[in-house]
Amino acid sequence: MEKRPRRTPAEKARAQYTNYAVKEPMELMEFLAAKMPDASRTKLKSLLSKRVVFVDNVITTQFNFPLQPGMGMKVQISKEKGKKEFNNRLLKIVYEDAYIIVVEKMQGLLSVNTERQKERTAYTILNEYVQRSGRQFRVYIVHRLDRDTSGLMMFAKDEKTQRTLRDNWHDIVTDRRYVAVVEGSMEKDYGTVESFLTDRTLYVSSSQQDDGGALSITHYRTIKRANGYSLIELDLETGRKNQIRVHMQDLGHPIIGDGRYGGENTPNPIGRMALHAFKLCFYHPITGDLMEFETPYPADFKKLFLKK
Repeated sequence: MEKRPRRTPAEKARAQYTNYAVKEPMELMEFLAAKMPDASRTKLKSLLSKRVVFVDNVITTQFNFPLQPGMGMKVQISKEKGKKEFNNRLLKIVYEDAYIIVVEKMQGLLSVNTERQKERTAYTILNEYVQRSGRQFRVYIVHRLDRDTSGLMMFAKDEKTQRTLRDNWHDIVTDRRYVAVVEGSMEKDYGTVESFLTDRTLYVSSSQQDDGGALSITHYRTIKRANGYSLIELDLETGRKNQIRVHMQDLGHPIIGDGRYGGENTPNPIGRMALHAFKLCFYHPITGDLMEFETPYPADFKKLFLKK
């Protein structure tokens, strides 16, 4: 009997999706209905709401999203999502395949335990989830978000993928952006903060002189100013511990709700630190496909800018 050739890691990752090429312009719902004629409109809407439909590797929930042919545009539907139930109010899975999991972490949840803090974390919650498929399965830390920061994070599902992501992070990740609400009215529409950061365990210090700290660079863009606050988008050139929080303090505009770096005496109208990792784009460590994930700005951030 002839042996079936072993599939490559890239082939195994892609096999978890049903792929459809876009050959003519139409809205996403119309496209899904044409490709899945036996599915009801309710079933198709459910696929969108469960975040299992991808357009060019981006989760798409908008039923009237306009599809255009050309440039290899494709629609993918995950086969795996939903086979293992996952419900947690502090963590949402936005993408999963055989090699990585991308999640949206809510504020208040630690990414991973520290020596001082032993509690339920994003890491332990995801470990329990993947181990339902077998005790040998686990997740691996790639990067972290502060407890009080919400937003997108990625975990690896094996050690080799973890090493690939960690060793090539700056080549693999093409865009990693945050949104924040800071105190006061930002003086500039665009700017860059650059300093040397030193991690002193409980507090990260910033210096304009090279005092042995790590060079850290944050680019920012001011989106809106109102009611004594500024809404800003942040693009990290480097990814140091507490980098955004320290750099906003350096500018004299600390993030609201950040008691550690300058905002402890300011009223906090939303009851949390106003920092959210809203965008994460990277080349898949196995397939090489460009993956793009984006979450909306948190609604409570936007409320601060409504007319009073």
